Amino acid sequence: QPVSEELQNGEGFGYVVMFRPLGSTTWTKAVVASVESSKYIYRNESITPLSPFEVKVGVYNNEGEGTLSSISIIYSGEDEPQMAPAGASALSVSAAAVEVSWLPIPWNRHTGRVLGYEVRDW
Repeated sequence: QPVSEELQNGEGFGYVVMFRPLGSTTWTKAVVASVESSKYIYRNESITPLSPFEVKVGVYNNEGEGTLSSISIIYSGEDEPQMAPAGASALSVSAAAVEVSWLPIPWNRHTGRVLGYEVRDW
């Protein structure tokens, strides 16, 4: 939620976002100069899925920086599955129906949860 105008206490208001990989001692600092902003997106293709980060957010204006929030632990996003299910088979149930089954893909720390399966016919 963006900070309301009456709480900005001056001109030049914006946000400071600081984050680092969990266990690192070096913070990355990003400045979000838009008063209306309520999010910051960091893109880095070398980050592995579900990597933990420490994050804290603060505010600033022309007079300087305010206090930072307490540290929160967040995780980078999940990635798409890297394999198809194994053991796929089909069984004719009737003239108009077929039962398709497969072995589920196990949870993987590097890609995350499988939220569903797609069965295609051709």
